[in-house]
Amino acid sequence: MGIRGMFRLLTMCTLPGLVFSHHSVSVHFNPSVIMELEGEVTEILWRNPHVSFTLKVTNNNGAVADWDLETHSLSIMRRMDVIEPFVKIGDQVKVAGWPTRRGQGIFVNNMLLPTGEEFVFMFEAEPADLRWSDRLWGTNDRWFAESGDSSAEERGIFRVWSTTLAGGQHFLWLPEYPLTEEAREAQATFDPLTDDPLLNCGLKGMPAIMSAPYPLEFIDEGNIITVQIEEYDTTRTIHMGAQPSVIPAPSILGYSTGHWEGDTLVVMTTEINWGYFASRGIPTSENIEIAERFTPIENGSKLQYEITVTDPATFTQPVVMGKTWIWLPDVKVEPYECITN
Repeated sequence: MGIRGMFRLLTMCTLPGLVFSHHSVSVHFNPSVIMELEGEVTEILWRNPHVSFTLKVTNNNGAVADWDLETHSLSIMRRMDVIEPFVKIGDQVKVAGWPTRRGQGIFVNNMLLPTGEEFVFMFEAEPADLRWSDRLWGTNDRWFAESGDSSAEERGIFRVWSTTLAGGQHFLWLPEYPLTEEAREAQATFDPLTDDPLLNCGLKGMPAIMSAPYPLEFIDEGNIITVQIEEYDTTRTIHMGAQPSVIPAPSILGYSTGHWEGDTLVVMTTEINWGYFASRGIPTSENIEIAERFTPIENGSKLQYEITVTDPATFTQPVVMGKTWIWLPDVKVEPYECITN
Protein backbone atom coordinates (compact mmCIF):
# COMPACT_ATOMS: atom_id res chain seq x y z
CA MET A 1 0.00 0.00 0.00
CA GLY A 2 1.38 3.41 -0.99
CA ILE A 3 1.51 6.61 1.06
CA ARG A 4 -1.88 7.71 -0.22
CA GLY A 5 -3.41 4.34 0.58
CA MET A 6 -2.04 4.55 4.12
CA PHE A 7 -3.50 8.05 4.42
CA ARG A 8 -6.92 6.82 3.30
CA LEU A 9 -6.93 3.97 5.79
CA LEU A 10 -5.84 6.25 8.63
CA THR A 11 -8.49 8.80 7.76
CA MET A 12 -11.35 6.33 7.39
CA CYS A 13 -10.57 4.11 10.37
CA THR A 14 -8.92 6.09 13.13
CA LEU A 15 -9.94 9.72 12.71
CA PRO A 16 -13.75 9.69 12.65
CA GLY A 17 -13.95 13.47 12.82
CA LEU A 18 -12.16 13.64 9.49
CA VAL A 19 -14.11 11.20 7.39
CA PHE A 20 -15.68 12.73 4.32
CA SER A 21 -18.94 10.88 4.31
CA HIS A 22 -22.21 11.74 6.00
CA HIS A 23 -21.27 9.77 9.09
CA SER A 24 -18.18 8.04 10.42
CA VAL A 25 -17.56 4.94 8.34
CA SER A 26 -15.78 3.09 11.15
CA VAL A 27 -18.82 3.55 13.43
CA HIS A 28 -21.22 1.83 11.06
CA PHE A 29 -18.85 -0.60 9.28
CA ASN A 30 -16.01 -2.88 10.39
CA PRO A 31 -12.81 -1.87 8.55
CA SER A 32 -10.88 -4.79 10.02
CA VAL A 33 -12.81 -7.27 7.84
CA ILE A 34 -12.94 -7.46 4.02
CA MET A 35 -15.99 -9.20 2.52
CA GLU A 36 -16.48 -10.13 -1.13
CA LEU A 37 -19.83 -10.51 -2.88
CA GLU A 38 -20.90 -11.24 -6.44
CA GLY A 39 -24.34 -10.67 -7.90
CA GLU A 40 -26.75 -8.61 -9.98
CA VAL A 41 -27.24 -4.87 -9.55
CA THR A 42 -30.95 -4.31 -8.93
CA GLU A 43 -30.98 -0.70 -7.69
CA ILE A 44 -28.73 2.35 -8.00
CA LEU A 45 -29.11 5.46 -5.83
CA TRP A 46 -26.75 8.07 -7.28
CA ARG A 47 -27.10 10.75 -4.63
CA ASN A 48 -25.85 12.43 -1.47
CA PRO A 49 -25.10 11.71 1.31
CA HIS A 50 -24.04 8.31 -0.10
CA VAL A 51 -24.02 6.60 -3.46
CA SER A 52 -25.57 3.19 -2.88
CA PHE A 53 -26.50 0.03 -4.76
CA THR A 54 -28.59 -3.06 -4.10
CA LEU A 55 -26.97 -6.36 -5.09
CA LYS A 56 -28.97 -9.58 -5.54
CA VAL A 57 -26.70 -12.37 -4.38
CA THR A 58 -27.30 -16.11 -4.82
CA ASN A 59 -25.33 -18.31 -2.43
CA ASN A 60 -24.03 -21.84 -3.02
CA ASN A 61 -27.30 -23.32 -1.77
CA GLY A 62 -29.39 -21.33 -4.23
CA ALA A 63 -30.79 -18.93 -1.63
CA VAL A 64 -31.21 -15.35 -2.87
CA ALA A 65 -30.62 -12.28 -0.70
CA ASP A 66 -30.46 -8.53 -1.31
CA TRP A 67 -27.37 -6.75 -0.01
CA ASP A 68 -27.13 -3.02 0.58
CA LEU A 69 -23.92 -1.53 -0.81
CA GLU A 70 -22.88 1.93 0.33
CA THR A 71 -19.93 4.10 -0.59
CA HIS A 72 -18.82 7.73 -0.77
CA SER A 73 -21.05 10.71 -1.48
CA LEU A 74 -22.00 11.92 -4.93
CA SER A 75 -19.96 15.05 -4.20
CA ILE A 76 -16.82 12.94 -3.75
CA MET A 77 -17.57 10.97 -6.91
CA ARG A 78 -17.82 14.21 -8.88
CA ARG A 79 -14.34 15.18 -7.74
CA MET A 80 -13.12 11.80 -8.97
CA ASP A 81 -14.53 12.89 -12.37
CA VAL A 82 -17.29 10.29 -12.12
CA ILE A 83 -20.45 12.15 -13.09
CA GLU A 84 -22.78 9.30 -14.08
CA PRO A 85 -23.20 5.75 -12.76
CA PHE A 86 -20.67 3.34 -14.29
CA VAL A 87 -22.96 0.32 -13.89
CA LYS A 88 -26.60 -0.24 -14.80
CA ILE A 89 -29.48 -2.32 -13.51
CA GLY A 90 -28.93 -5.95 -14.46
CA ASP A 91 -25.12 -5.82 -14.51
CA GLN A 92 -23.23 -8.67 -12.87
CA VAL A 93 -20.48 -7.27 -10.64
CA LYS A 94 -18.12 -8.37 -7.91
CA VAL A 95 -17.56 -6.12 -4.90
CA ALA A 96 -15.33 -6.03 -1.85
CA GLY A 97 -15.63 -3.89 1.25
CA TRP A 98 -16.23 -3.60 4.96
CA PRO A 99 -19.31 -5.34 6.43
CA THR A 100 -21.87 -3.30 8.30
CA ARG A 101 -21.98 -3.65 12.06
CA ARG A 102 -25.72 -4.29 11.85
CA GLY A 103 -28.00 -5.38 9.05
CA GLN A 104 -26.89 -6.87 5.74
CA GLY A 105 -24.60 -4.54 3.85
CA ILE A 106 -21.05 -3.46 3.13
CA PHE A 107 -19.14 -0.24 2.52
CA VAL A 108 -17.76 -0.84 -0.97
CA ASN A 109 -14.10 -0.16 -1.72
CA ASN A 110 -13.72 -2.18 -4.95
CA MET A 111 -16.11 -3.09 -7.76
CA LEU A 112 -15.25 -5.33 -10.73
CA LEU A 113 -17.28 -4.13 -13.72
CA PRO A 114 -18.66 -6.29 -16.57
CA THR A 115 -15.99 -4.75 -18.84
CA GLY A 116 -13.23 -6.31 -16.74
CA GLU A 117 -12.23 -2.91 -15.42
CA GLU A 118 -12.12 -2.36 -11.68
CA PHE A 119 -13.38 0.75 -9.95
CA VAL A 120 -11.68 1.60 -6.67
CA PHE A 121 -13.75 3.86 -4.40
CA MET A 122 -10.76 5.52 -2.77
CA PHE A 123 -9.13 8.92 -2.82
CA GLU A 124 -6.57 8.68 -5.62
CA ALA A 125 -6.61 4.93 -6.19
CA GLU A 126 -3.32 3.19 -6.93
CA PRO A 127 -2.64 -0.02 -8.89
CA ALA A 128 -1.83 -1.71 -5.57
CA ASP A 129 -5.48 -1.18 -4.57
CA LEU A 130 -6.73 -3.54 -7.32
CA ARG A 131 -8.07 -6.93 -6.19
CA TRP A 132 -9.09 -8.79 -9.36
CA SER A 133 -8.05 -6.79 -12.41
CA ASP A 134 -5.03 -5.01 -13.85
CA ARG A 135 -7.25 -2.31 -15.36
CA LEU A 136 -7.86 0.55 -12.94
CA TRP A 137 -10.80 2.83 -13.70
CA GLY A 138 -11.79 6.05 -12.02
CA THR A 139 -8.59 7.72 -10.88
CA ASN A 140 -7.53 11.39 -10.80
CA ASP A 141 -5.22 13.72 -8.91
CA ARG A 142 -7.61 16.43 -7.74
CA TRP A 143 -7.76 15.35 -4.14
CA PHE A 144 -3.96 15.49 -3.90
CA ALA A 145 -3.17 18.70 -5.76
CA GLU A 146 -0.23 20.37 -4.01
CA SER A 147 -1.36 23.89 -4.85
CA GLY A 148 -3.95 25.78 -6.84
CA ASP A 149 -3.91 28.09 -9.85
CA SER A 150 -2.42 31.56 -9.23
CA SER A 151 -3.52 33.13 -12.52
CA ALA A 152 -6.30 35.27 -10.99
CA GLU A 153 -4.77 36.77 -7.86
CA GLU A 154 -6.89 39.91 -8.29
CA ARG A 155 -10.02 37.97 -7.38
CA GLY A 156 -8.80 37.68 -3.81
CA ILE A 157 -11.14 35.64 -1.66
CA PHE A 158 -14.08 35.83 -4.09
CA ARG A 159 -13.95 32.53 -5.96
CA VAL A 160 -14.58 28.80 -5.46
CA TRP A 161 -12.16 27.04 -3.11
CA SER A 162 -11.44 23.31 -2.99
CA THR A 163 -10.09 20.97 -0.35
CA THR A 164 -6.79 19.21 -0.99
CA LEU A 165 -5.49 16.20 0.90
CA ALA A 166 -1.87 16.97 0.04
CA GLY A 167 0.44 17.71 2.93
CA GLY A 168 -2.29 17.54 5.56
CA GLN A 169 -3.70 20.88 4.38
CA HIS A 170 -7.30 19.74 4.81
CA PHE A 171 -7.05 18.93 8.50
CA LEU A 172 -9.21 21.08 10.72
CA TRP A 173 -10.10 18.96 13.72
CA LEU A 174 -7.62 18.24 16.48
CA PRO A 175 -6.93 14.81 18.01
CA GLU A 176 -7.79 16.09 21.51
CA TYR A 177 -9.56 19.07 23.05
CA PRO A 178 -9.33 20.82 26.43
CA LEU A 179 -12.79 19.74 27.59
CA THR A 180 -14.51 20.72 30.80
CA GLU A 181 -15.66 17.93 33.07
CA GLU A 182 -19.27 18.52 32.00
CA ALA A 183 -18.34 18.24 28.33
CA ARG A 184 -16.43 15.01 28.94
CA GLU A 185 -19.44 13.51 30.68
CA ALA A 186 -21.72 14.50 27.80
CA GLN A 187 -19.32 13.03 25.25
CA ALA A 188 -19.10 9.77 27.19
CA THR A 189 -22.86 9.20 26.86
CA PHE A 190 -22.98 10.03 23.13
CA ASP A 191 -24.05 7.11 20.90
CA PRO A 192 -23.19 7.83 17.24
CA LEU A 193 -25.65 5.19 16.04
CA THR A 194 -28.60 7.10 17.50
CA ASP A 195 -27.41 10.56 18.61
CA ASP A 196 -25.46 11.78 15.57
CA PRO A 197 -27.19 15.03 14.48
CA LEU A 198 -26.30 14.27 10.84
CA LEU A 199 -28.45 11.15 10.65
CA ASN A 200 -31.30 11.37 8.14
CA CYS A 201 -29.75 14.37 6.40
CA GLY A 202 -29.60 16.46 9.56
CA LEU A 203 -27.89 19.78 8.84
CA LYS A 204 -24.43 20.82 9.98
CA GLY A 205 -24.12 23.97 12.03
CA MET A 206 -21.16 26.07 13.09
CA PRO A 207 -18.34 25.31 13.41
CA ALA A 208 -18.62 21.83 11.85
CA ILE A 209 -19.85 23.06 8.45
CA MET A 210 -16.49 24.77 7.90
CA SER A 211 -14.79 21.37 7.93
CA ALA A 212 -16.76 20.36 4.82
CA PRO A 213 -14.41 18.78 2.23
CA TYR A 214 -16.52 19.93 -0.71
CA PRO A 215 -16.16 23.25 -2.56
CA LEU A 216 -17.26 26.58 -1.14
CA GLU A 217 -17.54 29.99 -2.79
CA PHE A 218 -17.26 33.53 -1.42
CA ILE A 219 -19.58 36.00 -3.19
CA ASP A 220 -19.31 39.78 -2.75
CA GLU A 221 -22.77 41.31 -2.40
CA GLY A 222 -21.83 44.73 -1.06
CA ASN A 223 -22.87 45.02 2.55
CA ILE A 224 -22.84 41.26 2.94
CA ILE A 225 -20.58 38.43 1.87
CA THR A 226 -22.28 35.15 1.04
CA VAL A 227 -20.47 31.87 1.55
CA GLN A 228 -22.05 29.15 -0.56
CA ILE A 229 -20.99 25.74 0.77
CA GLU A 230 -21.78 22.65 -1.30
CA GLU A 231 -22.36 20.35 1.67
CA TYR A 232 -26.06 20.43 2.60
CA ASP A 233 -26.53 23.35 0.13
CA THR A 234 -25.51 25.66 2.98
CA THR A 235 -25.49 29.44 2.68
CA ARG A 236 -23.66 31.52 5.30
CA THR A 237 -24.18 35.28 5.42
CA ILE A 238 -21.45 37.56 6.73
CA HIS A 239 -22.65 41.08 7.56
CA MET A 240 -19.94 43.61 6.86
CA GLY A 241 -19.83 46.63 9.14
CA ALA A 242 -21.56 47.54 12.38
CA GLN A 243 -23.18 45.14 14.83
CA PRO A 244 -27.02 44.90 14.60
CA SER A 245 -29.09 47.10 16.86
CA VAL A 246 -31.36 44.13 17.61
CA ILE A 247 -29.81 40.81 18.56
CA PRO A 248 -30.93 38.21 16.00
CA ALA A 249 -32.53 34.94 17.00
CA PRO A 250 -30.05 32.07 17.47
CA SER A 251 -29.61 29.62 14.58
CA ILE A 252 -27.41 26.66 13.71
CA LEU A 253 -25.07 28.94 11.70
CA GLY A 254 -25.32 31.88 14.08
CA TYR A 255 -24.97 35.57 13.22
CA SER A 256 -21.72 36.56 11.52
CA THR A 257 -20.15 40.01 11.18
CA GLY A 258 -16.97 40.73 9.28
CA HIS A 259 -14.33 43.32 8.47
CA TRP A 260 -11.14 43.50 6.44
CA GLU A 261 -7.61 43.58 7.78
CA GLY A 262 -5.71 44.08 4.54
CA ASP A 263 -6.52 41.05 2.37
CA THR A 264 -7.74 39.04 5.37
CA LEU A 265 -11.44 38.65 6.01
CA VAL A 266 -12.02 38.58 9.77
CA VAL A 267 -15.36 37.14 10.93
CA MET A 268 -16.96 36.91 14.37
CA THR A 269 -19.95 34.60 14.84
CA THR A 270 -22.28 34.41 17.85
CA GLU A 271 -25.92 33.38 18.48
CA ILE A 272 -25.26 29.73 17.56
CA ASN A 273 -27.69 27.13 18.84
CA TRP A 274 -26.65 23.99 16.94
CA GLY A 275 -25.46 22.45 20.18
CA TYR A 276 -22.58 20.39 18.77
CA PHE A 277 -18.91 21.05 18.16
CA ALA A 278 -18.32 18.46 15.45
CA SER A 279 -21.30 16.10 15.74
CA ARG A 280 -19.19 13.54 17.64
CA GLY A 281 -20.58 14.06 21.10
CA ILE A 282 -18.81 17.25 22.21
CA PRO A 283 -21.60 19.68 23.14
CA THR A 284 -21.56 23.45 22.81
CA SER A 285 -23.54 26.09 24.66
CA GLU A 286 -25.38 29.12 23.29
CA ASN A 287 -22.52 31.24 24.65
CA ILE A 288 -20.14 29.85 22.02
CA GLU A 289 -18.19 32.48 20.05
CA ILE A 290 -16.23 31.79 16.87
CA ALA A 291 -13.54 34.01 15.33
CA GLU A 292 -12.35 33.23 11.79
CA ARG A 293 -9.60 34.57 9.53
CA PHE A 294 -9.55 33.90 5.76
CA THR A 295 -6.33 34.95 4.01
CA PRO A 296 -5.41 34.39 0.32
CA ILE A 297 -1.76 33.28 0.10
CA GLU A 298 0.78 32.18 -2.52
CA ASN A 299 -0.41 34.62 -5.19
CA GLY A 300 -4.03 33.76 -4.57
CA SER A 301 -3.64 30.05 -5.29
CA LYS A 302 -4.51 29.10 -1.69
CA LEU A 303 -6.83 30.31 1.05
CA GLN A 304 -5.48 30.00 4.58
CA TYR A 305 -8.11 29.51 7.29
CA GLU A 306 -7.83 29.93 11.05
CA ILE A 307 -10.72 29.42 13.44
CA THR A 308 -10.80 30.07 17.17
CA VAL A 309 -13.68 28.60 19.19
CA THR A 310 -14.40 29.97 22.66
CA ASP A 311 -17.00 28.31 24.87
CA PRO A 312 -16.23 28.18 28.63
CA ALA A 313 -18.98 25.61 29.17
CA THR A 314 -17.21 23.18 26.83
CA PHE A 315 -13.51 24.13 26.69
CA THR A 316 -11.12 25.15 29.44
CA GLN A 317 -9.35 27.41 26.93
CA PRO A 318 -10.01 28.67 23.39
CA VAL A 319 -9.54 26.05 20.67
CA VAL A 320 -7.52 27.15 17.63
CA MET A 321 -7.65 25.14 14.38
CA GLY A 322 -6.88 25.69 10.72
CA LYS A 323 -6.80 24.32 7.19
CA THR A 324 -5.98 25.44 3.66
CA TRP A 325 -8.12 25.44 0.52
CA ILE A 326 -6.79 25.72 -3.04
CA TRP A 327 -8.22 27.35 -6.16
CA LEU A 328 -8.95 25.00 -9.08
CA PRO A 329 -10.55 27.07 -11.87
CA ASP A 330 -12.69 24.24 -13.27
CA VAL A 331 -14.42 23.47 -9.95
CA LYS A 332 -17.83 24.88 -9.05
CA VAL A 333 -20.24 24.48 -6.17
CA GLU A 334 -22.67 21.73 -7.18
CA PRO A 335 -26.14 20.99 -5.77
CA TYR A 336 -25.90 18.66 -2.77
CA GLU A 337 -29.56 17.71 -2.39
CA CYS A 338 -29.20 15.33 0.53
CA ILE A 339 -31.77 12.52 0.39
CA THR A 340 -32.56 10.44 3.44
CA ASN A 341 -33.20 6.71 3.23
